[in-house]
Amino acid sequence: MSVKQSLKISTAGAVAVLLLGSITTFAADASAATTRYEAESAPAVCDGTIDSNHSGFSGSGFCNGANAVDSSAQFTVTPEAAGTATLGIRFANGTTSARPVDLVVNGTTAQSVSFEPTGAWSSWSTKSVTVPLNSGGNTVRLEPTTTAGLPNIDYLDVTDGGDPPLGDGRKMESLGRGVVAVRSGSDSVLVSWRLLGLDPEGIGFNVYRSTAGGQETKLNSSVLTGGTNYVDSTANLSQANTYRVRPVIDGVEQPASGAFTLSANHATEPVVRVPLRSGGPVKFVWVGDLDGDGEYDYVLDRQTSPQTIEAYRSNGEFLWSVNMGPNSTDQNNIEGGSSTIDVGHNDGVTVYDFDSDGRAEVAVRIANGVRFGDGTTYDDLPNNTRQAIAILDGMTGAARATAPVPTDYLSDGPMYARFGVGHLDGENPSLVAYMKNRIGNGGFNLMFTAWRFSGSTLTQEWKFLRGNQNLPDGHNTRVIDVDGDGRDEVAEIGFVLNGDGTLKYSLGPQGVVHGDRFHIADMDPNRPGLEGYAVQQDNPSGLREYYYAAATGTMIWRHTASGTADVGRGMAGDIDPRHPGMEVWSFSGLYNAPTNRLAEPNTSLQPWPQTGLWWDGDITMELLNDGKFEKWDPNDPRPTNSLPRLLSTWNYGAVDASQNVQPTFHGDILGDWREEVVYTNASYDELIIFTTDRPSSTRLYTLAHNPAYRNDMTVKGYMQSHHVDYFLGAGMARPPQPDITYSGR
Repeated sequence: MSVKQSLKISTAGAVAVLLLGSITTFAADASAATTRYEAESAPAVCDGTIDSNHSGFSGSGFCNGANAVDSSAQFTVTPEAAGTATLGIRFANGTTSARPVDLVVNGTTAQSVSFEPTGAWSSWSTKSVTVPLNSGGNTVRLEPTTTAGLPNIDYLDVTDGGDPPLGDGRKMESLGRGVVAVRSGSDSVLVSWRLLGLDPEGIGFNVYRSTAGGQETKLNSSVLTGGTNYVDSTANLSQANTYRVRPVIDGVEQPASGAFTLSANHATEPVVRVPLRSGGPVKFVWVGDLDGDGEYDYVLDRQTSPQTIEAYRSNGEFLWSVNMGPNSTDQNNIEGGSSTIDVGHNDGVTVYDFDSDGRAEVAVRIANGVRFGDGTTYDDLPNNTRQAIAILDGMTGAARATAPVPTDYLSDGPMYARFGVGHLDGENPSLVAYMKNRIGNGGFNLMFTAWRFSGSTLTQEWKFLRGNQNLPDGHNTRVIDVDGDGRDEVAEIGFVLNGDGTLKYSLGPQGVVHGDRFHIADMDPNRPGLEGYAVQQDNPSGLREYYYAAATGTMIWRHTASGTADVGRGMAGDIDPRHPGMEVWSFSGLYNAPTNRLAEPNTSLQPWPQTGLWWDGDITMELLNDGKFEKWDPNDPRPTNSLPRLLSTWNYGAVDASQNVQPTFHGDILGDWREEVVYTNASYDELIIFTTDRPSSTRLYTLAHNPAYRNDMTVKGYMQSHHVDYFLGAGMARPPQPDITYSGR
């Protein structure tokens, strides 16, 4: 047979989006030229044996590498021209542990790749990575980093000029399909997966199942072009079943996704369980692709003394721990230690791919005495009040860069921090740090800074000091493009900063003061731009809640009452399809935001204003309230304590974390566009991830590829709903394709 086989693949076509029973299409276009290099054929070199004893391989065999660190598989590839190429590495790993490998291109390690278990040696998967190649000959070498060696390697597909269509916008994660399967009934499994932000029109999917490590079987009779989920009612659930999907473009099947295995005799539950090491209580979980495989991994805190941060792969494999040191033992909510994290509305940690290399880093505010994941102790500051920001390697927890926190307010002690991520220049991610400390026993200093990580250095982009300006802050920050110019702004409950750190506007002169909750979203689809909604705490004017134009701060309406009140909660989301746009509510009634009219005339009937959640598959919002997934029914309105309930998290062993009512995280991290909610069990040795078990015909690209939504996944504070930058609700228009590129491309 030939050493290489050329496969020309066109990605033009039309994708169908099912919204409100109608089909809509949107356009994208790309083409790809793929060349296949078989591992068993020269000039490929296998440090091991060429075998054919496991079925499902391509060509005449596969490379079975020696179980040693110095074993490898090497390919010589010759793209048509220099440039970025996508490598599709087909492999099988019949063990129960991932096999980490360094991908070495032309003598330089391009990235580390984890080859996860595929369920059996006859079950093959494809790992896609993107690398630069020269014109002419290139060597691509797979070098194992443990004595377990390589997985079995079948072939290498090299696609030059075949990336998904890339805009010139912001750099975001190159996600995989996020395949997940839950047992949804006694004889049924719901399998769901991601539609990506830059998937071409015309893309469809086939779903495959392997039972007990056997041959894969395609389950659907025709290509799936509706909702990105599938109900499997034919599986033998007494055995383990492994699922993966294959995209179909112009009738041609593409490489398979990563696999998800539902264990034998699995419980009927809408839950994925991820094991953790034993440890103390967990308040927050962050997600990011730490190992570059396209799927989200987990970073979490331990509320011990001293505090710690831990990182885990998506399958629960422990990666590293950081000890926050003796300056984290004072955990006062307002004036604690210089390295204390995650108290009150403060965090000081977030996770994102800051240098856009395809692997996420961890940002953390530190002080002397912090011990990083590689065992190194930080002691570079002149005293224990001074602080710094560190960027940690996502795979090792080692510090890749540190930079001192500005000392403008140092005389009032260390500063607590709240971190977020935004693309302030419209292209590159920046770390945004809200930092605050108390002035004596009175007011508070407030400083915002923005930081850029180059891959080796951390540079401060700008600093903003509130000083004595009338700029009300709250308990949450949102980093979002409020004016639609492609560049993110930094929003507080009472003011907004431009992406360059200058003041855009303040709501203080319009009577706004401090408050606990605010939302920015496209609440009125018939009005251009985004809107804001917020509630107030003890406003002396009697202001309870207000609704404004997010781009300018122009007030649209406000609700006032006599006296003062601490309006501690406020929500925004489309929960009543009878009215255009979103509803907003605190405790004085359920209002339709665009019209400022009561959606429910009886003000004693309304949902509790805690957190929104997309869960059941329709495009109106569900609600998360202290461990209860609830649904507002406008035709059967009820008081807050008696809404119809979809599930209760405690029935699956989950316990609340932040503020004793919140999960550790919520967001779209698995499966289709609907959201996951992450808790721990009472022993803190397991993540309990709630993921929907309900089929849906609605087809939307993953919310994690929406810029506004993904930014908000990086923010904690008093946790609130995430929002996309288009209207998502009843009567919605087709959402535009996001103006993004994929990191590492």
